[in-house]
Amino acid sequence: MDFKNILIAVDASDNARRAVEYAATMLEGAKNMRVTLLYIERAPGRDLFDTEEAWLGQCKLEHERVFGFLKDARARLLAAGLPDAAIAERTLLCSAEPSIAQTILDMQQEGGYGTLVVGRRGLTKGEEFLFGSVSTKLVHNARNCAVWVVQ
Repeated sequence: MDFKNILIAVDASDNARRAVEYAATMLEGAKNMRVTLLYIERAPGRDLFDTEEAWLGQCKLEHERVFGFLKDARARLLAAGLPDAAIAERTLLCSAEPSIAQTILDMQQEGGYGTLVVGRRGLTKGEEFLFGSVSTKLVHNARNCAVWVVQ
């Protein structure tokens, strides 16, 4: 694993924004770093919408929100001194299986990322017990890499 190869998993939330900010601060002035911003997309459940048009409209809004976030995240990393060519973006479509956490771990292993950065969502202990936490799963299951969980 290459510790200069960093994967930042984002979901366009405030916690993901803090993770990007933290990584940018830590990487400021660093040389030979490569950063990939990873967004894993799960389309909203079709059955939650009355019409196909309403569902497609929500998908479009989410797409615009995420790509706006990725643009801002790239700008923050550029402001920290990373060259544009050192910043990549990946968007993956994820179904129910594997989980988002497993998809991130698979990407980390396949890409040889030595550092994984993720924001912590701030679930209560009860919510975490019932639903699980992506950051907790990453910490417990990541191998051969550093994991930065940003609160």
